Amino acid sequence: MELNRHQGWRALARNIPGRLRLDEAAPLVTLALVGLFGWGFIELAGEVTEGSTLAFDRRLLLLLRNPANLADPLGPGWLQESARDITGLGGHVILGLITLATIAYLLMTRRRGAALLVSASVGGGMIVSTLLKFGFERPRPDLVPHATQVYTASFPSGHAMLSAVVFLTLGALLARVHEPRRVKLFFLSLAVVLTMLVGCSRVYLGVHWPSDVLAGWCVGAGWASLCWYAALLLQRKGKVETEAPATSPAASAGPSGVPIR
Repeated sequence: MELNRHQGWRALARNIPGRLRLDEAAPLVTLALVGLFGWGFIELAGEVTEGSTLAFDRRLLLLLRNPANLADPLGPGWLQESARDITGLGGHVILGLITLATIAYLLMTRRRGAALLVSASVGGGMIVSTLLKFGFERPRPDLVPHATQVYTASFPSGHAMLSAVVFLTLGALLARVHEPRRVKLFFLSLAVVLTMLVGCSRVYLGVHWPSDVLAGWCVGAGWASLCWYAALLLQRKGKVETEAPATSPAASAGPSGVPIR
């Protein structure tokens, strides 16, 4: 009798998310993130346009340099080389290869809707980044020598923005196709850490003002959230594949009932 009571409570606890319709909260939370990051970028862009962030930007850049030689970033030589390697993760070539590999994988696994979503997310992010750079045309920092080559305007940071778009989108995608929460948390945490490392490396190498990177993170995270909001809506209409269901032992067993390995 006591065992049946415990089983009943467990079944009720498992059904609570469905009874409260917590799945309905996902689009609302995602849309709220779009508004939050969008508001953050608008506020930051206004401060940058008025020159209010210049003192903060200059102070932080100088803190990362040897006062006796501004061409020398703080830390040992291997740290500067590591920063160059990390900043390459946010470059168009690396992100483009990662995106193409992901799209190829999704197409091979017959997830055409998800492949189209990734294409639109990354391609649209690149267009938005280019338009914003042309719109603001903020010069690169001239306070310290650049430790790597740059070719475009400074605001917002394209590396910070596009790494946020690609890594957060792929992190969310990988999290959705795995059941264990620790695995979901791992993928999402890894996406956030990689995004932050790329942005910080841009400031450390002296090629971006800190406010450029903050703005890039805001736009990138906001764009990724907007794409996932669209994905959730499209999934309900059957236009984008939902996460793969867990395979039951019976489904993975052969005719004799022996699991197929």
